Amino acid sequence: MTERPNILVVCGRNKKRSRTAEHIFKNDNRFNVRSAGLSPKSDRKISENDLNWADLVFVMETKQRAKIWDIYRHLELPDIKVLNIPDDYEFMDDVLVELLTERINDTLKIVYEI
Repeated sequence: MTERPNILVVCGRNKKRSRTAEHIFKNDNRFNVRSAGLSPKSDRKISENDLNWADLVFVMETKQRAKIWDIYRHLELPDIKVLNIPDDYEFMDDVLVELLTERINDTLKIVYEI
């Protein structure tokens, strides 16, 4: 792991959930953050470079982790953690911000002790 880990946050289209996560953590000095989507219609589509860059990946749903494992099975993938956040929120929705902040911070405390 790098001194300051690289965190990739992924959702379906990189419009609401993963973009919100990137926005709320972009100035966090504990890690670098980037977001992407799995859909071809994503604002920013996930790439091999993203996965090679990442030390840890967060996805919103179990099916998204399975899709990454399937599409990128030829890569040595970083650990992928599922946040279990449904696509029920708009960008920067207060509840979404709270869920992302709590779940990402809780996981980082366990994985990196940060």
